[in-house]
Amino acid sequence: MPELPDIEAYLAALEPKVVGHRLEDVRLSSPFLLRSVDPPLTSVSGRSLLALSRLGKRLVFGLEGDLFLVLHLMIAGRLRWRAPGTKIPGRLGLATFDFETGTLVLTEAGSKKRASLYLVRGREALAQHDPGGLEVLGADLESFISVLGHRNHTLKRALTDPRVLSGIGNAYSDEILHRARLSPFKRTADLGAEDLAALFEATRAVLTEWTSRLTARAARARDGFPGKVTAFRPEMAVHGKYGAPCPACGAPVQRIIYAAKEANYCPRCQTGGKILADRVLSKLLRDDWPRTLEELEEKRRATE
Repeated sequence: MPELPDIEAYLAALEPKVVGHRLEDVRLSSPFLLRSVDPPLTSVSGRSLLALSRLGKRLVFGLEGDLFLVLHLMIAGRLRWRAPGTKIPGRLGLATFDFETGTLVLTEAGSKKRASLYLVRGREALAQHDPGGLEVLGADLESFISVLGHRNHTLKRALTDPRVLSGIGNAYSDEILHRARLSPFKRTADLGAEDLAALFEATRAVLTEWTSRLTARAARARDGFPGKVTAFRPEMAVHGKYGAPCPACGAPVQRIIYAAKEANYCPRCQTGGKILADRVLSKLLRDDWPRTLEELEEKRRATE
């Protein structure tokens, strides 16, 4: 799912192309994308786009007449910038947003179409689409500590809960926790002052660095727009790097798969050498499940 850095890169690329220009039409290939009925979608045609913004992981298009288009890309939704009048792609295409300057194409891979589009009128209606999480890049340490203290969650869950923190998902939560050298399953109630400060600084640093990196990368692209938006990038430290050496210490990155999610971590940097139990594999392997980094290395050498 595109997270805060990806959404900000989209917004930075779109702003010079569409802000101040008319949205001539919105074409849909499927009525299921649009989740609202009033105001009607036809009411946006011909209105100028006044502003772009982010609401959690949602893109917001602010139009004349106090109208707002709220687009949630979900897991597989992606945006492309194309020439004016470009047709909706046949298999993956969901919609096009036709501006004077070009066409913004929305696609979604996979058979399950989860992306959503709402049209609302007024700031009060727009606020109903805000999950309420703290915008960390605009917050101070005190506010950060306060929102984490509302619920006693694991750090992985707290970082990815949109009601707690805004715009962070599976990928960047792994990177943040690695940067802070904290276990993904440590409880928020067990964090000391140093841990909280480290987590706050890591969250801000990772989000800022990746936003800058992705925005600059898009600016260098031929069309000045983000290309391959993915949760798995070569420069990432641990996310999607199962078995690869940790860039900080060289230990093999580990992962835990649960439900439809996964947590990637370095056992040496984050868990004191402990291999965290996977709910499926640890039960299956029982006594063969390595509990420490040393046991993992011994089993690896025994198979060589």
